[in-house]
Amino acid sequence: MTNQRISLFIIAHNEERHIAKCILSAKNLVSEVIVVDAFSTDKTALICRDLGAQVFTRAFDGFTNQKNFALSKVSCGWALNLDADETLSPDLAEEIARVTKNTSFDGFDIPFYNYFLGKKMRFSGLNKEKHLRLVRTEKAAYEGGLVHEGLVVRGPVGRLTNHINHYSYDSIETYFRKFNNYTSLAAGHLHAQGKRFSLISTLVRLPFEFAKRYLLKLGVLDGVRGLMWASFSTFYVLVKYMKLWQLEQEDKK
Repeated sequence: MTNQRISLFIIAHNEERHIAKCILSAKNLVSEVIVVDAFSTDKTALICRDLGAQVFTRAFDGFTNQKNFALSKVSCGWALNLDADETLSPDLAEEIARVTKNTSFDGFDIPFYNYFLGKKMRFSGLNKEKHLRLVRTEKAAYEGGLVHEGLVVRGPVGRLTNHINHYSYDSIETYFRKFNNYTSLAAGHLHAQGKRFSLISTLVRLPFEFAKRYLLKLGVLDGVRGLMWASFSTFYVLVKYMKLWQLEQEDKK
């Protein structure tokens, strides 16, 4: 394993609309591209192979396990993780190439620009988002459950200046296609942890969730998109706990 070469790794499922743009944004930076595909029924795997990626097929059993499997396939000293709907800006690619040549850090947080329905969100709690996405491979692993996976690195972490572009949802339909899966995973994770549904707690939580995103985090300044983001995020919380309630009812049968 060489220290300065960089691998890009991605987990994917039915991402034919986005994944080419993702891979191409890092193509001149990385020495290899690893894609773990969860049995996509579209052209995801074909597109990745055409772009030179190594594609591994694996049934999805949670984000933590899926990403750890992808990380295990990396052969370079540095590993960069992107989701299929994310891209590197040219400035970020140049910055990564520069810092990995000589650094005492074992990982780097990278700030995000989040796009919702085709427009960058300037507020709504999305403007200060950052994630650990670039790590020394041998010092990194994912921890967490089905939904809330976290990349952990054994060593000091720095922060880069330039941004990853995250094109999270290009339509309301896309949002709710993912919404059903994510709320089910989140409810399953709570259930596995022994968390219990509380009607009073849920009723108290919902207005706070909306106010937090729309008022405290200035979603109101993102216009209609800010209103939708706050509303949809609040509905996400409601559905997650309703699904937890449903799991509890099934336990009683």
